[in-house]
Amino acid sequence: EKEMWNRERLSLQKSLKQADAELSKLRAELRSEAFLRELGSDTENAVLRRIYGKYLRAESFRKALIYQKKYLLLLLGGFQECEEATLALIARMGGQPSYTDLEIITHHSKGFTRFRSAVRVSIAISR
Repeated sequence: EKEMWNRERLSLQKSLKQADAELSKLRAELRSEAFLRELGSDTENAVLRRIYGKYLRAESFRKALIYQKKYLLLLLGGFQECEEATLALIARMGGQPSYTDLEIITHHSKGFTRFRSAVRVSIAISR
């Protein structure tokens, strides 16, 4: 009878170990399914992050273009003021300006002024 109890006990222990193994397999499957569900939402998050990154890069590029536009407008505004001063001098004189009056406003030759303008435009474009 004692031997029969030992056999039954061993068979029950064996079935308990099998049940524990099956339980651990089922838990692992549950974890993997839950992980896959979360992974699906992570892929959506990754897509959203990628789109948001593209948006940030585009916004940064747009702001850089706005800055460059403002810089060029300021640079060209300086040339416009110089031109307006020359035109005001011509209007004030009422006729053909004498060369000495224009020398008062501009101390540089026309070629030098053109060169300086070209250099400033090239610097602005490179920026």
